[in-house]
Amino acid sequence: MLVAIETSTDTGSIAIARGPELVGEVVIGARSRHAESLLPALDFLMRSARMQRNEIRGIVVGAGPGSFTGVRVAAATARGLAAGLNVPFYAYSSLAALAIESVTPGVICTVFDARRGEVYAACYEREGTRDRLQTVLEPQAMHVDDLRTRTASMDVTLVGDGARRYADALGITAPPPAFPRASGLLRLAAADPDAGLVAEPAAWEPSYLRSSGAERGIAG
Repeated sequence: MLVAIETSTDTGSIAIARGPELVGEVVIGARSRHAESLLPALDFLMRSARMQRNEIRGIVVGAGPGSFTGVRVAAATARGLAAGLNVPFYAYSSLAALAIESVTPGVICTVFDARRGEVYAACYEREGTRDRLQTVLEPQAMHVDDLRTRTASMDVTLVGDGARRYADALGITAPPPAFPRASGLLRLAAADPDAGLVAEPAAWEPSYLRSSGAERGIAG
């Protein structure tokens, strides 16, 4: 059984799976405090599934990028659980977690709002019918105009809160709301566990892609 935690955007989630089967998932709303909600949500899931913590065989976390606070909360909670339970620790890109949920064929570009006209973005293509993603554009932070230039010659679908916020600047119709989910992380882990396995969880750091707003002197 694996537990996954994803809080890189305003809407977070926690999920558990037994093998390839999703047992349950709790979505934590944007108005909730992720740090205070994750463990109660996990306890709820475990009780609902009539499971004990000693049945957990691994912890999966969204590695970012995204909200600095959210990414740190997920990282700290996941590392604590993995250490306390003495189980393997896995980390996957939060951008990939959103991409794996897409049912749109072709290249999918996931875009998170990084504020001040900037986004975190990456582009992926599914390998056949499997839950494996081929990276077309590596995760990076960039200005929204740069993303439009980088994808201008590509036949892509853009999703995520960044694509929705900057739809006009990207020259697209605003996509439906979408956010990375813990269940997406579990799909990535089931498809390729070795890709996300972290050998030294205590030394692992999330993928922030840039310094925080406070470090750059930016409010908000």
